[in-house]
Parts: sequence; structure tokens; C-alpha cells
Amino acid sequence: MRRHTYHGRNPRVHTATYDARSPAPVTAHETTHEHPAAARPGTTAAPRVTSRDVARAAGVSQAAVSLVLGGKWRGRVSPHKADAVRAAARDLGYRPNLAARNLRMGRTRTALLVVPALTSEYFARVYTGAARAAADHGFGVVLYPSLEGIGPARDPFASARAALDGVIASSMATDALTAMRGEELPLVMLDSDPDDAQATATVNPDIADGVRRLTAHLLALGHRRITHLCAAIDSWTFHVRSAAFAEALRGVPDADVRSEPAALSVEAGLHAAHAALTRPGPRPTALLCDDDLLAAGACKAARRLGLRVPEDVSVTGIDDLALARAVEPELTTVGLPAEEVGAAGMRALMTALDGGTPEPVTLPVELLVRGSTAPPP
Repeated sequence: MRRHTYHGRNPRVHTATYDARSPAPVTAHETTHEHPAAARPGTTAAPRVTSRDVARAAGVSQAAVSLVLGGKWRGRVSPHKADAVRAAARDLGYRPNLAARNLRMGRTRTALLVVPALTSEYFARVYTGAARAAADHGFGVVLYPSLEGIGPARDPFASARAALDGVIASSMATDALTAMRGEELPLVMLDSDPDDAQATATVNPDIADGVRRLTAHLLALGHRRITHLCAAIDSWTFHVRSAAFAEALRGVPDADVRSEPAALSVEAGLHAAHAALTRPGPRPTALLCDDDLLAAGACKAARRLGLRVPEDVSVTGIDDLALARAVEPELTTVGLPAEEVGAAGMRALMTALDGGTPEPVTLPVELLVRGSTAPPP
């Protein structure tokens, strides 16, 4: 019996065993996942799942399975059959031999997702959506944090162009990625300017609509003294929030509008809200915050000043983090479809890798009215 071992880009070692009396070893597109029992002495190995099994379960040919899992099905396999193949592969636990396929196709089948911070719930959800969409195409996702989402980013690889097929970057200026992607890798930007010519595609939640709806909600309640707790970050998404807020109040002659910049943290929100609520002159009756973290800090500041939310001051956020429902009263906020942002970004990257031209994507947001807003005192 001969044993053949190979090492691909995946750090795991894949092993195929065969002898001259047995059928030929499993081919690249048939190498699969084995049940863990196969590694334990005294147990019987679970049958290997092959592309034939996937084809049989999905009711398609093996060629169709290869096209779908190789990301080459558009125009050759119907969407219905492509969905059936992906579902069968998931249900059966089929895992293609990516190392051999990479050599055959000249791809790593790996995408890099650059996010501002690993501790952010929002970007964790973006990653979840991206990873699920990537799995449907047999891709893996490497997560890389870049501090504050701005400024230069180091290439985490010896050569990103050799290790990656494409990059998805969230809330980061495209020129910060030059060292990482060069001019060869497709780049999909999230929460970024749709007119940026350096991006292969952009995917954005409709944040301007969310801010306009938040402002309209406060105006409808009767608020006119509104302070914007704005994120002190030089990023397109936060510029859009400020512009949308100003636009929504432009036609309100009796509005008293102010702004208070702050870093994105509960502590920074507390200090900014304290400054806004203690400034000389009439106190604002509402605080519109760029983020749920700032809003949570604003609620703490109000309580420490002996003010009630929302009876004395209304507070709103953006994101709909778990924190928005953990505070009391629960936050009125704008729900952003974080998982769909990640998934749409990955789908746009797949389209670009297949030779297509992905269109800019704008996803709807949701105004969630909860207990932190009420008419002014």
C-alpha cells in the first residue's frame, strides 16, 4: 500500500490512501470530508462523500456540481439547480480538495475582509454574512483588523496577491489598501463612497435614509433643540450621517441644531453628552447619536445629571446592536442589515472574479422606535 501526502495553502495536511488493487484514488473534485470516527482506532470510517453523491442528491450531473462549486455556473446552470447543488453539498458535508483545485484554476479561493476592529458587534455580523456567502462558493475568508478603519494597512501576508483572490474592506479609504492589494486584486468596499473609482464595487446600507427618518421622528415628536453626537472619524459613512442630518433640518426655521464630536465608545458618548447637556443656554431636548455606543453613553450622562430619558431628553442611536435592547429604556435606533452587507459584498466579489461587473448595492435600513424617545418636556 502506498501513501500519498500533499500540503496545500490550507495548513491542514490532506492524506489519500490507496493500493494497486483498489480503484484509482479520489480525484481533486471528489476529495471530501471524512467523519471524525475515521481517526479513532476501533471505529469504522464513515463513507466518503464525493461529487457523485452531491450530483445524485441534487439531481444534476457531476459537471454541474463542478461548475456550481467552482463558481462558474452562471449562464450554464439554472439558479434553481445551483441552489440545489449548494444545499446538497452542505447537507452531505461535502468538502472539495481546494489545494488541488487551486493549482488547476490558478486561484487561492480566499478573500480578505478588512474591518476596523474585532470587538465590534456590527463587524462581527458583517463577517458572518460574508463567510456564509463565501462558503456557498467554496471560498474561505481571512479576517484582518485595521485600527480605526483608516490610515495605512500593512500587508499581513508575504504577498497578498499570491495568497488572496480579492479584498473586501469596510469603512476604510481605498488608498490605505495599496500595499495589500496592488492593482491586481478586485476590491469591494463596504460603507464607502459609491463613486470611488478605485473600488471594483461598493455595498452600503442606506444610512442617509436612516438618519433622515430618525430626524423626522424627532421633529414629529416636537423636538427643535437637537444636538448631533457625531463620530470624530474621517470616514465616508460618518460624513453622510452629518450631511443627512443637516439636510433634514434645513427646512425647519425654528430648529436649534448643534453638534458634539466624539470617539466611538460609551465613555466618549458620556463625555460628549455631558458637554452638550451642560453648555450655557437652552438645553437640547434630543440627542441624535451616530452609533448605539454613543447613545448608551448619552443615557448614562443624562442619568448622572439627574435627567430622565426620555421625559427630559430623548436619545437615539444607529446600528441596533444588542446594547440597544440591553439599556433601559431601550434605544430608538436605525437597524442596519450587517449580515446582508457582508453577504452582498462577497457576492459582488464573486461576480468580479467570474468576469462580471458588479453593480453598486444600497440596502434598506429600518427605523426602530423604542422607549428612549418621547415629546420634549
